[in-house]
Parts: sequence; structure tokens; C-alpha cells
Amino acid sequence: MATGNFSSDAWLGDGDSCKVYKGWMDEKTLAPSTSGDGMVVAIKEYPNTEPHFELWQSNVNFLGRHYHPNLIELLGYCWEDEKLLLVYEFMKKGGLHSHLFRRGCAIEPLSWDIRLKIAIGAARGLAFLHTLEKKVIFRDFKTNNILLDENYNAKLSNFSLARLGPSSEEASVSTVIVGTFGYIAPECITTGELYLKSDVFGFGFGVVLLELLMGLRVTDQEHPCGEQNLVDWLKQILSQETKLKTIMDTQMDGQYPSEAALQAAQLSLRCLELDPLSRPSMKKVMEVLKEIEALARHLHEEVK
Repeated sequence: MATGNFSSDAWLGDGDSCKVYKGWMDEKTLAPSTSGDGMVVAIKEYPNTEPHFELWQSNVNFLGRHYHPNLIELLGYCWEDEKLLLVYEFMKKGGLHSHLFRRGCAIEPLSWDIRLKIAIGAARGLAFLHTLEKKVIFRDFKTNNILLDENYNAKLSNFSLARLGPSSEEASVSTVIVGTFGYIAPECITTGELYLKSDVFGFGFGVVLLELLMGLRVTDQEHPCGEQNLVDWLKQILSQETKLKTIMDTQMDGQYPSEAALQAAQLSLRCLELDPLSRPSMKKVMEVLKEIEALARHLHEEVK
């Protein structure tokens, strides 16, 4: 009823193994409303098969138990006959992926300030998951799974691959390789070990931070590093501060403080350390990003 019987007019797009629709509900009772009346929601529809049930159940288990301003809010769920449904708050700006890589000519390029705000919000969401009593590893941290509200506040979505992590940052658990190519931490591929700090690399905060700075997908075939390892290439660039501009997204038109941008790039390198135990915790990453934000604000005031 909320989607007009899953009408084509309500269709928003396809997610991982699901279809996403726009719907309307009464803000107080959550009863379905007619189109354009009440609170806007996003409704995910999964086919009722065993693998899809596991994805649906993971979202219910994690988002149904935890609330945080930087996690997408799960409003309800339904398991009925051939459909598995999830009802989420509606995120007006959509996914970071579309904004960063400009899918659609109507999308404005993201400014330095907004990119930093998004990075801090996403880091805060991951830090929350990593510091719960029963720690959660997100395992699929990428631009597609970071949604933005009307004020560009970032919220993590899609907990299909999330799982409970080890009791400490030093401990690991065994896992099968899941996630998206380019974002998977190397230890997961080589040994099947999963750490909390695997989220810091990729499935992968360091990777997304790099994409925010460069405006390029790490898997882009036309990446300027060519066949060279991305991290090794970046280390060479950052060894000479004068080369910083060569990695920064030209869509920002140079409107960023070079000192703050350099610190952000260096932070991405620390997140991309091959040894998971050498990477900073997400709590530390969030603190450094806030320091970079304060520095950028100070430098901006000096210019004024």
C-alpha cells in the first residue's frame, strides 16, 4: 500500500540482490499513506530464497538492535509468502557513490568541506560498531553503502555482510572472502582472517577516504597509477608535498587547504597498512579527521 503495489513510479533502483522503492507512511502510526502524504520511507524487497533470507536476516539482526545517528534507521520489516521486506528512513541525497562519481548531470560536485563531513560521519558510524560490547565488523564499507541525508550527514547502510567480530582489535576470526573487489583487506584474501581493523583498510575506510580525495574509484581502469600498486604509488606522490595536487579531485577546483588535504592523504596511507595491527582504530581515525577539520577551518579563517 505504501508503494502503490510496488509501482514503477515508486521504484528507486536496484541494490545488492534487492529492489528499492519509495513509499509513504504516517509519521506517528507507521500506517501506509497515499503517495505524497506523510513520511517518506525507502522499502527494500528481496525474493524469498535461502541466500536472500540470510542477507535480509543480517540487516534485521544488526539494525534492529542498534541505533546511532550515523547508521541508517530500520523502521520495520516483513516476511510474508514470496517477499522479504525492510523499511528504512528515506535518505534524500541518496548514495555517496552517485555524488562522488557524478552519475547524472544534475548532481553537483562535492566540496572539500562536505567530503570531510561525510568522512567524519562514516568514521563515527564504524567506530560505534567497533566499540560495542559485542563488536560488529561491517565488512562491506564502500561508497555504495554510505547514504546521505538532506544535510549530507553520512549513514552506513546495507548490513547484509556484517558479522560479530573478535573481542579485541588484536584478535581475529576466520571468514570466507566476501565484499567488493578493491575494498577487501589483504589479510582476508591471504589467510581468511578477519580483524576489526579489516574495516579500516577495506571493506575499507582507507580506500573510501582515498576515493573521496581523488574522485576516482580504486578499481578504475584508467587510474593514474596504472599497473603499479595503488598504495606504493601514493607513497611516492606524498613524499613530495608539491605533488599533492596531482592526486586531488579536480572537481574541487583547488578549493581545499593543502596542509589539511595532505594530512588526510597521509591518514589514508596509515589506514592502508598491510599489517592490520599497524592500522589506527576507527576511534583514532575519527579523532584525526576532526583535527583535520579544525585545521582546515583555522586555515580558511586565516585566508579570510
